[in-house]
Amino acid sequence: MRSQRGPLPVDPTRLQRQFPELTADDLAAYTEMTGRILSEPSPDRRAQLIRDTLARARLARDRQASGGALTDAEALDLRYLNAVAKMQATIVK
Repeated sequence: MRSQRGPLPVDPTRLQRQFPELTADDLAAYTEMTGRILSEPSPDRRAQLIRDTLARARLARDRQASGGALTDAEALDLRYLNAVAKMQATIVK
């Protein structure tokens, strides 16, 4: 499968089989953000983009928990963080 920005390292259908707790929304966020990350030609820039995305997502999570509204960009970052957390939690168990 391809994101709007290029090929993904893992087919989302395979991810859903491996991590059944992933929702369609989780997979959409993973696809969008992974495509953005992989479209960066520089490994350093990709790493920085991941760090920035996760930091923004954590702030968005805190804002949402305190009753604040999220922008579309913040919601996407948070959905990506949640998707990645679901995939990592299964491996760690």
